[in-house]
Amino acid sequence: METEQHNLRIFKILYIIKGILTLAFSILPLLYIFLGIFIFQKDDLSQEEAQVGGTIIIFAGSMIFLFLLVLGILTLLTAKYIGEKRNYDFVFVMSILNCLTGILGIILGIFTILELNKTEVKRLFNKPV
Repeated sequence: METEQHNLRIFKILYIIKGILTLAFSILPLLYIFLGIFIFQKDDLSQEEAQVGGTIIIFAGSMIFLFLLVLGILTLLTAKYIGEKRNYDFVFVMSILNCLTGILGIILGIFTILELNKTEVKRLFNKPV
């Protein structure tokens, strides 16, 4: 049982790192928003082309920014719940969602799912076996 607690501590640390990295990368779509604003004000293009192009880029940048911001916050919340050993279902769903976010997310998500399916870990989360 001591090994499983140690593994959960490692997963907590990894989810904190992943959450911070996700929040750091959420700054990059802000460049798209500024690029869209720049295109919006461009004099070389016709007014209609500048408005359409700028609007699309601003919208895409905003959606990606919000997605990464929410994912980063939820990943940090997952780390908190792993440390407290509660909200088993939330942690399980977030480990599945992290499988969709690149190689670090895939590795972290798969190993978290494997760890959460152990009987001892389910007992730690007060989940019926």
